[in-house]
Amino acid sequence: MQILVLYLVTALIFLIADAIMLKFVLKPFFEGYLADWLLDDIRILPAVVFYLFYVAGLLWFVSVPALRSGFPAQALVGGALLGALAYGTYEFTNFATLKSWSINMVMIDVLWGAVLTGLSAFGGVIIARSIA
Repeated sequence: MQILVLYLVTALIFLIADAIMLKFVLKPFFEGYLADWLLDDIRILPAVVFYLFYVAGLLWFVSVPALRSGFPAQALVGGALLGALAYGTYEFTNFATLKSWSINMVMIDVLWGAVLTGLSAFGGVIIARSIA
């Protein structure tokens, strides 16, 4: 039951924070570089698949070990590292291969991936420990 609570809470934190950041910061910022490439409306199925698997991977590699060790700060640090790695893979690959990709986009999104993933993992562990 504790793992289910951990997954749901982590996913909720991740989704809410990412939706706010995407809508108010990242989309307007990325539009400056990629306006012609962006869809008017997102493709929801690929987004759902990403979020479901990303949060599951976050739990597998970071949150469950932190929960079991009793050190929530381990989730914060491990989540930030995983987020920087995952978002960095996407961003640096695009920067290496796409003409319109900017180093500013890379830096902002990698930083956001680290913050988002670290705080989601940390918040999930803290809340799961207190509820279950």
